[in-house]
Amino acid sequence: MKSKLIKGLSQIQSKYDAFLIDLWGVIHNGIEVYPDAIDVLEALNKIKKRFVLISNAPRPSNNVKQFLLKMKMNEIFLQNIFTSGEAALKSLKKNTYGKNFYHLGPKRDNSLFEGFEENKKNLEDADFILCTGFLESNESSLNYYRDLLKNYIHIKMICTNPDLVVHRGITQEYCAGTLAEIFKELGGKVIYFGKPHPDIYNFCIKKKETILAIGDNIRTDIKGANNMNFDCLLITSGIHKKEFLSCSVEDYDKILKKYETTTNYYQTKLSW
Repeated sequence: MKSKLIKGLSQIQSKYDAFLIDLWGVIHNGIEVYPDAIDVLEALNKIKKRFVLISNAPRPSNNVKQFLLKMKMNEIFLQNIFTSGEAALKSLKKNTYGKNFYHLGPKRDNSLFEGFEENKKNLEDADFILCTGFLESNESSLNYYRDLLKNYIHIKMICTNPDLVVHRGITQEYCAGTLAEIFKELGGKVIYFGKPHPDIYNFCIKKKETILAIGDNIRTDIKGANNMNFDCLLITSGIHKKEFLSCSVEDYDKILKKYETTTNYYQTKLSW
């Protein structure tokens, strides 16, 4: 399949009933929203096309909504948000992987287990590891986490954000997916919530809809769309920006081939 570089979503929107749109790297960069992307949401809303803002954020959907409101996003665009944290929360409430957990992640993610904080334990007493990201005290030392986790590979890790890295403004930060990779290298078993795994999509789609998935991460957004047999649009100015800047448009498909993925369309940034 030969992919197509498009100037605006308006060129292809008539082919689709619904749009699954990634947030970080497509709608915002963690600090500010992208005006052209907001124009897309406004246009889709005006023509009554359904869209879901689907994110690998390791927090409940409502917390992400509040975060977007602080970035001055119009609440009318925030009616349908679904996060990997929300998907994980549904399993946590059922004690699917046990009752007691060790939270591996920053305090800002504590909202994920609000209401059952008493189940949070030390590693020695945990039934599983709830991984939402890196600790504030060790945001870059991968060896620290290898030492921390090496004696606990007998319990499962629940990874609530499969992304490896993210860009906050111009700064690259590690995500929970990097810790999950370390845990697997040590011999542990990881249960993932979020793109590219199917559960998160099943919460967001309706029967008989023709869907376009939009994202900037080949490993999660595009791989997930491929797994679900959705058409997809890759934003090239996001997490893989350096790779796309280093080659011509004619060679874009070669980059995706390295990741064993395909896309239907490319856009430099999401615009109408």
